[in-house]
Amino acid sequence: MSTPSFSNVTVDAKANVYFDGKVVSHTVRFDDGTKKTVGLIYAGEYHFGTGAPERMEIIAGECSVVLDGTSETLKVAAGSHFDVAGNSGFTITVAEGICEYVCSFLEA
Repeated sequence: MSTPSFSNVTVDAKANVYFDGKVVSHTVRFDDGTKKTVGLIYAGEYHFGTGAPERMEIIAGECSVVLDGTSETLKVAAGSHFDVAGNSGFTITVAEGICEYVCSFLEA
């Protein structure tokens, strides 16, 4: 998988910082009104809630994910993704290093 790049976008310079700086992202806005976030997740375990459905594409590193309402642990490596339902959530664990991602907000 090649590293994604985006053309003709607006990037919010102010970072979205979570968990004392262990998860950091920036919002990328497209001309059609859609948005994505691109970010880093440092080693640790974190829980996120969702409003809209999301697709998390892992572009570097790896993580484990448990979607809310399930007990299955998904192993997600660079080049793959997982989807999260709207009004739900997930617990993501990065065992070591840094996990890089692109989060796309999907249609409900």
